[in-house]
Amino acid sequence: MKKLFFALWPDDETRQKLVQLQQTINAKRVRWVSGQNLHATLVFLGNVDEATETAIQQSVAGISSEPFTLTFDRLSFWRRPRILCLTCQQFGQEVVALAEALDRAAADCGVRTDTRPYTPHITLARQARAIEQDFTPIIWRASSFCLMQSCSEPEGVYYKILQQWPFTKP
Repeated sequence: MKKLFFALWPDDETRQKLVQLQQTINAKRVRWVSGQNLHATLVFLGNVDEATETAIQQSVAGISSEPFTLTFDRLSFWRRPRILCLTCQQFGQEVVALAEALDRAAADCGVRTDTRPYTPHITLARQARAIEQDFTPIIWRASSFCLMQSCSEPEGVYYKILQQWPFTKP
């Protein structure tokens, strides 16, 4: 079994901006998400066996989206599960449609997913508290989505790209 999820994976420039933002936030006793793990989850799949993973990969192969932009302009605190994350005050239907299509593909393969409406977010820290701080919005140009594996090691968790699907060019 592998712990899997679909995500938007940032390019190097976007990742660098996210890490720089983390470094400016004045927060004590939080568990920062490692810079190499920063991403925007689309659909969390949970523990998946090999046959289901293969079925999901085949099922999503036909999903297409044009590249889109997300502007992460709000620092949000989610009381449960106590995470500090970046969110978008406004976002287009493209990312919602992509998350919903991935969700349907997972459901067709027998995987139950979160039923709450999709909200683009990037988790910056865990075991956090609410923080208010001004910052320059981070503009993310999404051009693909990925199937990711969450891998646990003694040093902590890291995320590995299992497969990447580029968006169609407009």
